[in-house]
Amino acid sequence: MLKRIAITGPESTGKSWLAEKLATHYKSCWVPEFARSYLAANGQDYLPQDIENIARGQVALEKSKLLEAKKILFTDTEMLVCKIWLEFVFGQQSDFIEKAVLQQNYDLYLLCDIDLDWEPDPLREHPHQRHELFEKYESRLNQYGFKYAIISGKDNKRLENAVNAVNEIVK
Repeated sequence: MLKRIAITGPESTGKSWLAEKLATHYKSCWVPEFARSYLAANGQDYLPQDIENIARGQVALEKSKLLEAKKILFTDTEMLVCKIWLEFVFGQQSDFIEKAVLQQNYDLYLLCDIDLDWEPDPLREHPHQRHELFEKYESRLNQYGFKYAIISGKDNKRLENAVNAVNEIVK
C-alpha cells in the first residue's frame, strides 16, 4: 500500500531539498511545490484567489504523481501551507482549502524546523517571522490530529532524521 508523506513548515526550512533527497533515498518520486511555477508564470504580486488557485494546482499535481510513486510519495508542501499562508498574509480563510486540508490523507507530516539559516529567494517573504510561523504549523498539526515528526539538523543529519521518522511508518 502506498504511503504518503507531506513535508511542511515555514519558508527556507529545506522542504524541497528534503523531498527530493527522500524520494531518491526510497527510490520513489516527489511532488514539487506548485506555488513556485505558478508565481513564476503569474508574477510575485498575488491575491487571496491566487493562493486558492495554487492550492488547486498542488492537489492536481499530487494526483498526477500518484501513478508514478512506488511505495512512498513525498509531497513538498500541502494544504496546511496554503491555509497558513492565506491566514497569515491576508487574514482570510478558504472553504476549498479547509476542505482540502480535512481530506488530506498523509501517513506522516515532516515538519521542518527553523534551525537552518535563512536563504534569500525572490518568493520568500517572512525571514523574521519563522518562529511564529513554525508555531502555527505545529499548532495546526495538533489541532487536526495529524501524525507528525519535527525534522531538524543540517544537511545529511536532517536527511537522516527524516529517514528515521519515515522508517517508523514503512516498517
